[in-house]
Amino acid sequence: MKITINGTPREVPDGMTVAQAVRILTAQTTGVAVAVNDEVVRRGAWDSTTLGESDRVEVLTAVQGG
Repeated sequence: MKITINGTPREVPDGMTVAQAVRILTAQTTGVAVAVNDEVVRRGAWDSTTLGESDRVEVLTAVQGG
């Protein structure tokens, strides 16, 4: 199935979850936010939220700076 993660088209297995998509980009478990098709997905729902064909996933990580 084809989805877009952070603007990059990707071929992924059917039934991929948000949690699996996040792990493609980062091993971080804190400071990460995810939106699917412009809707924020709560961290507690990442493992149970499956992605569908043509979904747009945005994975954002917090960074500190000064």
